[in-house]
Amino acid sequence: MSEYCLDTNAYSAFARGHQGMLSLVDSSKWIGLPVVVLGELEGGFGHGAKTALNRALLDAFEQERFVHTLPVNQIVAKIYGEIYVELRKSGRPIPQNDMWIAAIAARVPLVTYDRRFDRIPNLKTLAPS
Repeated sequence: MSEYCLDTNAYSAFARGHQGMLSLVDSSKWIGLPVVVLGELEGGFGHGAKTALNRALLDAFEQERFVHTLPVNQIVAKIYGEIYVELRKSGRPIPQNDMWIAAIAARVPLVTYDRRFDRIPNLKTLAPS
């Protein structure tokens, strides 16, 4: 069993029943959900036709004992700043929300299907097939 942090698209794949994501979640002892991911999901739910259903599924997922909401704090803010500077220097910045997600996920692999995260030095990523 392993520990992972989920990006928005990874949670969405899980919620849609993607087999690779179902297996990953099932074999995990700890799943982190960055508060930024929760905000992106809420924004998406508000534009969709199944708002209540999607919120109910997310609420149920968050109630699982191995799922933890991960906040922004001073340590995360410092990591964000380091990522921001590094990407700006490289001339290859990514969206700010993605930098926050990466900063929050810094200690465990980030499960994502977004290859932009590959630009962040020392961030471990995983994309279950």
